[in-house]
Amino acid sequence: MDLSDEGRPLDPVWLELDNNVYGSLAQDASAASLAERFVGAGWSSRSTSWDSYEVETGWCRLEIDPTDEHTLLHGVVDPDRFEDLAALVTRFGLRFSLELYDEDGELLRLAEAQPSPRLA
Repeated sequence: MDLSDEGRPLDPVWLELDNNVYGSLAQDASAASLAERFVGAGWSSRSTSWDSYEVETGWCRLEIDPTDEHTLLHGVVDPDRFEDLAALVTRFGLRFSLELYDEDGELLRLAEAQPSPRLA
């Protein structure tokens, strides 16, 4: 996995916010390949462990952590850009679920997607 520091760093206004976005992706792609997809979309990426990554842009920072069954995402997103994050992951063509929470832990929005069947 090529790491990249060319993306925009997280806007400092979001640094004080606790994690507000959580999600999971079907184990269709490794954490490394998912990080590569974010880098391809202009985000920065860095390795945080043997098999986990952090990806970042001006309005979002996510940890990508693989498990045996899913790839987990968690981090902070500008709530006004939640749909942008969901649209980006949708373009990756993976099954996913993303949840946005407010500062009190209340669920605000949910986004889910199933990839389109490929033409034979």
